[in-house]
Amino acid sequence: MAVYDETSIKILEGLEAVRKRPGMYIGSTDKRGLHHLVWEIVDNAIDEVINGYGDYIKVVLNKNGSITISDNGRGVPIGMHESGKSTPEVIYTILHAGGKFTESGYKVSGGLHGVGASVVNALSKYMDVVIYRDGKISNIRFEDGGKVDIPLKQVGESKKTGTTVTFMPDYEVFKGASFSYTTICERMQESAFLISGLTIEVVDEEEDKTEKYFYENGLNSFIEYINEDKNPLCNIISFNNVKNGIEVSVALQYTDTYNENILSFVNNVKTPDGGSHEVGFKTGLTKAFNDYAKNNNIGKGTLFDGSDVREGLSAVISLKIPEALLQFEGQTKAKLGTPEARSITESITYEQMKFFLEENREVALNIIDKATKSMEARDAARKARELVRSGKGKEKKEKVLSGKLAKATGKNNEKNELFLVEGDSAGGSAKTGRNRETQAILPLRGKVLNCEKASSNDIHANEELNTLIYAIGAGIGNEFDPKDSNYGKIIIMTDADDDGAHIQTLLLTFFYRFMRPLIENGMLYIANPPLYALDFGKYKEYVATDEELEEKKKTIKGTYKVQRFKGLGEMNSDELYETTMCPETRSLIKVSITDAALAEKRVSVLMGDKVEPRKEWINENVDFTLEDSFRKE
Repeated sequence: MAVYDETSIKILEGLEAVRKRPGMYIGSTDKRGLHHLVWEIVDNAIDEVINGYGDYIKVVLNKNGSITISDNGRGVPIGMHESGKSTPEVIYTILHAGGKFTESGYKVSGGLHGVGASVVNALSKYMDVVIYRDGKISNIRFEDGGKVDIPLKQVGESKKTGTTVTFMPDYEVFKGASFSYTTICERMQESAFLISGLTIEVVDEEEDKTEKYFYENGLNSFIEYINEDKNPLCNIISFNNVKNGIEVSVALQYTDTYNENILSFVNNVKTPDGGSHEVGFKTGLTKAFNDYAKNNNIGKGTLFDGSDVREGLSAVISLKIPEALLQFEGQTKAKLGTPEARSITESITYEQMKFFLEENREVALNIIDKATKSMEARDAARKARELVRSGKGKEKKEKVLSGKLAKATGKNNEKNELFLVEGDSAGGSAKTGRNRETQAILPLRGKVLNCEKASSNDIHANEELNTLIYAIGAGIGNEFDPKDSNYGKIIIMTDADDDGAHIQTLLLTFFYRFMRPLIENGMLYIANPPLYALDFGKYKEYVATDEELEEKKKTIKGTYKVQRFKGLGEMNSDELYETTMCPETRSLIKVSITDAALAEKRVSVLMGDKVEPRKEWINENVDFTLEDSFRKE
């Protein structure tokens, strides 16, 4: 049995510069960074669970703004460390001190959390740690960013094991941020999905709310959650196997949609950029379908492309990889690099899917029929592109664009910006006021197609979206390449009203479904025009919201007039440029995906064809904002 005691803890370097440069350690000091503190402590508890110690985690949002995370794992070692300090003091005050740096403490971990506890302590007003271990209850307390306030001491006796950490974030560092019960619940539910048999409880003491998550077959439940508002084409297919010490677990299901949604994890850590395990899964899946079609004389002998057999697929891939084999690409740990993971995942996926297809002919034929239609649509789109590239279809495209797109004169695509403007009136003001060298304007007439249930053929048949695709110039769907984009920024600029919000949502759905790399590469933005102008005679000031207007009124001395902009078209071209388009004075909202499963779920609910889930969701989230999905430029 692996030994986990004071000898397991190794110090790599001292705690330095965390408070001076917190962004280096937790990414940011906004709401996202604040929640990163929670994930660091929770992930330590989860590492105990995935190594076979403990099955319960509790997260409590306390009324005073602090948070408490408890587990029933082995408990942090309480003996004296070789450094001369108590082991808990080392763990919670020394950067890169932890049990993840030796093989004796943890066989499997995310490989991310050696810095976690000390960084959280450094960014807290206080941290209190209670340890249940060796029949004792021990306590140590820190204040003011990691200074020992109460050294480790025994405060009682107990047969329990585990660790309870309470910390109060330093809200001088995290100005304006606060813990979100919903955000924490979503992350904890995801962890419960990934670890069958784990119970996670979340409590909000201020609002008196509690959620508890437990799944006997977690990955299957994860797929049910993702596809809850879609129409499945088959039951959930799941399999698990271990080869050369690497455990591969997969759950997947096909629906009648046109998009693929693959979520991958390694040792319970999300890998949003995929990696060797995703490549192996895709390769094994494609090979299984092509071999089945060939062996059963289905089709005309043409091999399916990977995107064909993944159309309408939802899948969760979860690997457990021993520390000795674990490799990530880059510092962000967003992409798995372990070479063995590719061949092992491919082999297991191929074997399991081959067996499933042979045993379920009707399902196999349904999925192959869907893949065949995808292949035909992809071939038709390729021929259309070749026609344009050859020049035969270019004249028609240029004619369509000539009356709509006001191009930028500059040739530096990275600096050029494309504004998607609601209506011809606002489009006219934008064209007049823009910086012609770097800013292009494409007016949109009316509301665009809802792309949630649309195929690529439907998109190409829609003149408004077809014009947009051609203007951006980087393709669509699986063949979209952001490096080919004619613009470094795509900016949605609509009125600040319900219709404008609806157009934003429709466009966001299109980009999410058919040009997602634009979002992933930070190239998609939403303009933030003001609602009001305060006219003081000699000059004007602009206000973005009703709340800001009321605050502003309290500070004004003298006479002024308030102008309410009902739409972008009411602004003069110079006003529109100054407030909404000028890089020096504008405020843009960058669109980003922070949680792939949650984004998939929300898009499916809000933009799908099932009315009841949408009504239910809106009723439960009447104060819904996009603050989790967007951040200021």
